[in-house]
Amino acid sequence: MIKKTLAALGVALLAATAVAQGSEADVRKNVEAALGNGAKVDSVRKAGALGLYEVVVGGEIFYTDDKANHILAGHLFELKTGKDLTQERLVKLSAIKFSDLPVENAIKIVKGNGGNGKRVIATFEDPNCTYCKKLAHELQGLNDVTIYTFLYPILSQDSVEKSKAIWCASDRTKAWTDTMLTGNTPSGGKCDTAALDKVMTLAHKLRINGTPAIFLADGTRLPGYMPAAQLEQAIAQAAATVKQ
Repeated sequence: MIKKTLAALGVALLAATAVAQGSEADVRKNVEAALGNGAKVDSVRKAGALGLYEVVVGGEIFYTDDKANHILAGHLFELKTGKDLTQERLVKLSAIKFSDLPVENAIKIVKGNGGNGKRVIATFEDPNCTYCKKLAHELQGLNDVTIYTFLYPILSQDSVEKSKAIWCASDRTKAWTDTMLTGNTPSGGKCDTAALDKVMTLAHKLRINGTPAIFLADGTRLPGYMPAAQLEQAIAQAAATVKQ
């Protein structure tokens, strides 16, 4: 998707004829016209640097001049502070409203150990995902957190079958934990697996293209696997943000 979008933008915009005035509306119109095929720009805003406009297409960020004659793909850095301005925007653009997640379609794991699991995170995981298994081991060291795990089997048909077995197990939490920590997937009975289809639809809507995907209480999306210490820091920061 990224390569196709970039190719279309790179070829089309360099040859595009833009209107004289540069405004967000003009940039949007010219980019969409250059892309063709009914393509839609998600958003356009001034990037705040070099007179560029930030153009979001399919969840990806590109930069263009005020007349949309040229396109730039890549990350924009602020040299004085070292900030990755593009990454900061991607984090904001990928954020969600945590309370909107259909947690009834997730496996709920409460880790107390002195707490009541009042802090929350949500993960989208494939039972055959190597980094998901690494994450499972890291999560064992967390305290006072409730984890909502959405089964997102995208790696193979075997992932689908394992997810169904886990979802239909009498104890989903144990079935999931055993699968990820020991590699033993309990045989589950037959049940309604419509929840898995709903999760798949939701994941596509959220543009989750890989596993694990982690969402914090404040809606922030983490890029993937993260060691326990780093994850604990992120969870604590998100919990503090939500309280404010």
